[in-house]
Amino acid sequence: MAGTENKVLEIALEEGHNTSNNIQDHAMNHPNKPGHSVIPKLDTHEHRHMDPSLMVFFTLKDLRVGKRMAIHFPKRDPSKSPKLWPKEEADSLPFSSKQLPYLLKLFSFSPHSPQATAIENTLRECESKPIKGEVKFCATSLESMLDFTQRILGVTSELQVLSTLHQTKSSVTFQNYTILETLMEIPAPKMVACHTMPYPYAVFYCHSQDNGNRVYRVSLGGENGDRVEAMVVCHLDTSQWAPTHVSFQVLGITPGTSPVCHFFPADHLIFLPKLQAHGSSTMWYYYSYILMNQCKTLIMYNFLYE
Repeated sequence: MAGTENKVLEIALEEGHNTSNNIQDHAMNHPNKPGHSVIPKLDTHEHRHMDPSLMVFFTLKDLRVGKRMAIHFPKRDPSKSPKLWPKEEADSLPFSSKQLPYLLKLFSFSPHSPQATAIENTLRECESKPIKGEVKFCATSLESMLDFTQRILGVTSELQVLSTLHQTKSSVTFQNYTILETLMEIPAPKMVACHTMPYPYAVFYCHSQDNGNRVYRVSLGGENGDRVEAMVVCHLDTSQWAPTHVSFQVLGITPGTSPVCHFFPADHLIFLPKLQAHGSSTMWYYYSYILMNQCKTLIMYNFLYE
């Protein structure tokens, strides 16, 4: 195992020395983790003291042009973020909470550090049981993410991968935005959403639900002039969600009473079969990949690996 450990550590060091800080920063920006951002003046009194990182949820009736809402978009530098490892290297390490002491020692994290807590939370979330109608998988490599997506969507030809696009550069992560235009609406009877998780190397929490979903791309304008083409997923049936789900706390609703929508950060991905989409704009940014025979060619390779 010593040879494998050396190879793994070489890869980690090649990716830069900011892994420790990025795990902590990512954990603090995760919707299930408390944040410390300063909350600006918001549009509604009940949100004045809400954790900013939770401000990504809204109801379907609010998805309309002219609607103004406070939204949190984490800004992480892709050049300093953990990268997806090749499958061979990722599979050479255990990915289990039972092996947490070994992993913390391998990556030189103190057992009581914020990074250790974030790693443990990621492992336990990945090991938790899916809700009824959900299929989930934590991908530790590009190959495993594509394999899972292909298996769920049942597609062997062309897919599309969608993500939020920030059209302006800004350090502001939380502010009021106005919906300027609904650029696209895609019915999504089958979709796979992949969310980045805090870990020493890139881990994507990928899942798919049987109940209805809708995918939108909307144009947002921030108070400071920021422009975002944001991906939105609306879950039409939330009856199987836990009553303690954070979205219900933010929106003040209960399971099954309303569709729940949420914005996607720029480093989270939505996989769909490539369909003919209808909308008010021909501006449609997406990355597509083609699975040909047993060789997977990903056009968004640099987006994930660089």
